[in-house]
Order: sequence, then C-alpha cells, then structure tokens
Amino acid sequence: MDVFKTHGAFSWNELLTADPERAAAFYTGLFGWAVETHEMSVGPYRVVKTADGTAVGGIMAFPPDTPKEVPPHWAGYVTVDSVDDTITKALDLGGSVLVPAMDVPGVGRMAVLRDPTGAAINVIRYEAM
Repeated sequence: MDVFKTHGAFSWNELLTADPERAAAFYTGLFGWAVETHEMSVGPYRVVKTADGTAVGGIMAFPPDTPKEVPPHWAGYVTVDSVDDTITKALDLGGSVLVPAMDVPGVGRMAVLRDPTGAAINVIRYEAM
C-alpha cells in the first residue's frame, strides 16, 4: 500500500515544537533516525528517516502566530482524495476547520480539521511524487 496515495491512510507525522534542534537530537538518539534539513518558507524543516532511508515524518518550529499555550505535539496526516471534499464531509458530520485548505508548494494541498470531540487531525492530498 502506498500511504501517500491511499485515501484514509495515515501517511506522515510531524512534530511542532519551540526547540526543533533539541527535539531532533533527542529522537535521533532514541530511534536512530537520520535528519535531513530543508529550508522552507517557515524556516528549517527536518525530515526524519529510518535506518533504511524511509522518510517517516518531520520536525519544525511552531509558526510565529502559534498561541503560547499550545504545547509541543506530534500531529498525524491522513491522505485523502480531495481536501475540499473532505472538509465538506467533516462539516456535515459535525466537525470544524481549524486551518483552511492551503496549497504547500512541492508537497500538496492540506487542511487541519477538528472532530466533534475536539481532536485535531491533518488531511492532505499529495502532489505527484
């Protein structure tokens, strides 16, 4: 199964933190991950890879507008066939939109949704890889 193409599959995990360098050092020591840093519009983005070179997630600093009370956290991404259709369905099911759909150049289209219990989840449709 290709998780980057399969609707409903968890496909990426991302850590948002105030100290991404320290977090990367911790996780590389803990899991033996390798880190590949890329410059992005939001600053350095650290892609974490398993020993066989498989990219499994990323580590980044909080965006500047993040409220101070938001703790560091891991966030999962679920692949969808259409971000916009998924937003519509989430709203129909009693969910809400935390971050509206946006295009991330070189990555795909994504949004952050909240389920009726208050939990957040990221949805994404990847660009062709």
